[in-house]
Amino acid sequence: MTNNNTEHPFAEFIRILGKGKKGSRPLTQEEAYQAMRMILAGEVEEIQLGAFLMLMRVKEETPEELAGFVLAVRETLPGISKNTAELDWSAYAGKRRHLPWFMLSSLLLAENDIKVLMHGSASHSGNRLFAQDMLSQFSLAKADSVKVAEQQLQTRNFAYLSLEQLCPTLNRMIHLRSLMGLRSPVHTLVRLINPLHAPYSIQGIFHPGYRPVHQEAALLLQQTHMTVIKGEGGETERNPDMQCLAQSVHNGVLSEEIWPALFPRRHVKPEALEPKQLIQLWRGEINDEFAEASIIGTTAIALKLMTKADSQEIAQHMATEYWHKRDKNRY
Repeated sequence: MTNNNTEHPFAEFIRILGKGKKGSRPLTQEEAYQAMRMILAGEVEEIQLGAFLMLMRVKEETPEELAGFVLAVRETLPGISKNTAELDWSAYAGKRRHLPWFMLSSLLLAENDIKVLMHGSASHSGNRLFAQDMLSQFSLAKADSVKVAEQQLQTRNFAYLSLEQLCPTLNRMIHLRSLMGLRSPVHTLVRLINPLHAPYSIQGIFHPGYRPVHQEAALLLQQTHMTVIKGEGGETERNPDMQCLAQSVHNGVLSEEIWPALFPRRHVKPEALEPKQLIQLWRGEINDEFAEASIIGTTAIALKLMTKADSQEIAQHMATEYWHKRDKNRY
C-alpha cells in the first residue's frame, strides 16, 4: 500500500469516473487500456478495484472503454496459432428460465465442419445453469489450456475454454457479483475477448441497450465479422417466441436485421430445468418444439453471420437440414 501522502497511480482513473455529475467523464480507449493493464498486473488495491467497477457500473461502459479493456486482456493471453477457431461463442450469463439450448446449436455447427470455440465461466450467479456445467451431458470436458483447446478444435471442431484458464484475474472479478450485488464491466468485456482471434464472433446480451455498445466495440477492435443479439436469458440463443434484432459488423460496416418470431404465441416456461434433456433431445429421445426452434433459429443466425447463407430463409433451411440430419449417436 502506498504512503498516505502519495497518491496511488490508479487514483487518477477513479477520479476521472467519480468526480461528480459535472466533473466526471468516461475513460478514453487508451485510459481504459492502461487501467485494465494495472488491474491485471495486480497493481491496484482491492478497495480501488471495487470503487472502479461500481463507478463503471453506474455510468455504464462505452465502446471505447470496452475496446481498451479487451486490448489489455488480450496482451495477457498466450500466443496462439492462426486459423484455429472459426466462430467465437461467449457463454457467460447462465440460464434460469429455459435450458441452455444454444449448446446444441454450437455442437450442430461443429458437426458440420465449423470450428467453434466457446468460452465462459463457472457459476457466478445463483439459480442459473452455465454452459460449463453442461459439458458432461455430452461427455465433453473443458480444455485445461489454450493448447488443448486448439487440439480439440482440430479433432472435434468444438472446444470450451473456461475464463479461469483464460484470465484468472477476470475470473475472480466476475465472481465478485455475489459480493457487490451487481454485474460489472467484466460481464461485458469477457464476451468481446475472442481469445483465439476467430474471424466470426457471435454474442448474446440481456439488456437491449448493450447491443450497439457491443457492435461499436467490435468495430473499434477491428473484429471482421460479429453479430450480437438480445439472447434468451442473456446467452447467445434466439428466443423463437419473439422477434430478434441482430446488430452486426462486417468488414468495418455496421448493419442490423430483424429475425421474426417463429411462433404466434409464447410458450410457458418449464416448471423445472432438467439438464439431461439436452442430450435426450439431441438423441431424439424426447420432443420439444420450443427447444428445437431455438436450436435451429440460433444456428441460422450463426450461418448468416458466417456468410454460409445469403438470406434468412436459406439460413433457416440450412439449419433445419443440419438438425434433421444430425448424428444422434454422436454424443
